[in-house]
Amino acid sequence: MELYIFRHGKTVWNAARRIQGSVDIELTDEGREMAAQTSKAIKDIHFDAIYASPLKRAYETACILKGDRDLEVIRDDRIKELNFGVLEGTSFDNIQSSDCDKRFSVFFTRPELYERPPKGESLEELCARAADFIEDIRQKHHDDERIMIVAHGAVNKAMLKHIRGLEMKDLWYGQLQKNCAAAIVSMNEQGFKVIEESKTYVSKA
Repeated sequence: MELYIFRHGKTVWNAARRIQGSVDIELTDEGREMAAQTSKAIKDIHFDAIYASPLKRAYETACILKGDRDLEVIRDDRIKELNFGVLEGTSFDNIQSSDCDKRFSVFFTRPELYERPPKGESLEELCARAADFIEDIRQKHHDDERIMIVAHGAVNKAMLKHIRGLEMKDLWYGQLQKNCAAAIVSMNEQGFKVIEESKTYVSKA
């Protein structure tokens, strides 16, 4: 089985480095153009199924990437982005500053120590639903199938964490995905191989 795990196109909050999480932010025109360029680049790649986060920025990206394929884009709540609770809308720079509550400032540096913000979700919960999704995909689809998944930065890393069998401290192992980039993974009963960590198909990503 081959997985193409895409991150959604660019949004206004991406450009401003604001934490989106569960907030349903739409793509910008640039984000839609990135998705359209990517769609053209992958038009000759066969896919057997397409799954997407139900959040607008991911679902719309998936619909654009689908192109002319006669496939339904299947929404799945398990691959929604991490709910950052009260941190949503704030700057990523803020949570990495010395003034931020230490429970949250370790998000990228010591994810195993990150604590759920008020009204938010823990990384353990995120990783559990990402793992459940991947195992469901493995059960539903055959080894010779290729699956497109369109979701978000943190949940995509959670899926890769499960695929690689990593500990929480290694959640951010490897490259961070750019907008509309794909992590390409080959999986079978014998194991997996990460073919590409963050493959981009557009000049500006």
